[in-house]
Amino acid sequence: MDVEQLQYSVKFAIIFSGIYLWVGMLTGVWKYYQISQSEHARAHYYVDIAHRSSLLYAPATLILAVLAYFSSWPEWLNLAFVVINLIFFSFSIFSYILHGWLKDTSNQFKQPHQMGKWQLPKWILRSAMILLVIGEIVATGGLLFGCLYIFF
Repeated sequence: MDVEQLQYSVKFAIIFSGIYLWVGMLTGVWKYYQISQSEHARAHYYVDIAHRSSLLYAPATLILAVLAYFSSWPEWLNLAFVVINLIFFSFSIFSYILHGWLKDTSNQFKQPHQMGKWQLPKWILRSAMILLVIGEIVATGGLLFGCLYIFF
């Protein structure tokens, strides 16, 4: 198939898979640097999480690309499902990088919720997590059901 014929949902998922892999590699360098400078040979907790999550989101996003490619839904819906996942994956990685950079917590769910010098209200993190869970489950489920429909 000609690359130009791929739908945007598939293209975005493939591109972001590469971005997440690259971010995983960059945060791996950061993690190694912190390990090499640490008395206990450990990186900050959220530097480690940023590294791992980026590397895990890369293949997950490729799976989204495959699901979007085979989905029977209209392209605008496949694109919406992919973008919803990309937003939440990117937001998660960014928040992990930010916590690693600020070294403000080893548990973002610990109260009071810290973001650098600021304390965030409890409802912000709770709302973000509820939206993330609903968004990722519905969007990924939508792509999966689009494939099940075409295969069965």
